[in-house]
Amino acid sequence: MVVILRLRNKIILYAFILLCFMILSYSIYNIVVWKLDSNNTNKQIEEVQETVKVEEVIDTENTEIIEPVEEIPKSNPYWDYMKMNMIDINFNELKNINNDVKGWIKVNGTNINYPFVQSNNNKYYLTHSFDKSYNSAGWLFLDYRNNINNNKNTIIYAHGRNDKTMFGSLRTVLTKNWLSNTNNYIIKISTEKENSLWQIFSTYHIPTTSDYLQTNFESDIEYQEFLDMIKDRSSYNFNTNVNSNDNILTLSTCYNNSDKMVVHAKLIKKEQK
Repeated sequence: MVVILRLRNKIILYAFILLCFMILSYSIYNIVVWKLDSNNTNKQIEEVQETVKVEEVIDTENTEIIEPVEEIPKSNPYWDYMKMNMIDINFNELKNINNDVKGWIKVNGTNINYPFVQSNNNKYYLTHSFDKSYNSAGWLFLDYRNNINNNKNTIIYAHGRNDKTMFGSLRTVLTKNWLSNTNNYIIKISTEKENSLWQIFSTYHIPTTSDYLQTNFESDIEYQEFLDMIKDRSSYNFNTNVNSNDNILTLSTCYNNSDKMVVHAKLIKKEQK
């Protein structure tokens, strides 16, 4: 009986050691894969940023100001935003690398300064880099339902990488340091057809939901209800009104394993190219 108990205990011990070894091996494998994907992503970013020049352009007679419905006090930073330059990108070289490219996005006060792409679904670029090579870090991509220059709600996704690449630095917008600088409340986008300036009006993280990812609205009333919902969610009051005449931009990423990190901005200035 004693021999049998000892044998059973040894079997349990060996099984436990084997399980620990398997868990350790799996963890090491994931760390190695993550590091390799991170290195490849950083290399891809460097190559992309060396390929193109992000130029700031001054307003011209063709610049269109999206007139606010409400009166905005002269002390509001909105008037400073109107003086900000937009960015302009020549997409010829980028399209030689990937003809899925749709635009370039720069978010003030973050590391986000990348081209974004679009596929015929919202899965492909979760696991593929800008050059379409397999990479778990993915890339920034436009919702497949969107038409980049004609939407009420334009949505861009990316992974929230811990190394601050892709949308990894987006959670910075929730910090006091970022919020203390009103010049950060601006997103700049350049596409093949137009350059545009967007003013942030809502930032938050929320348990995973898809209710902020709506792209089509049956009426202005439905759209206004949607705008009120996402504005009221904001963890910070940007003192920026939005109405059914506005086009908005939504940036979505992971905040943690159960929450999403979301930023909403409204179009305030654009110029056809």
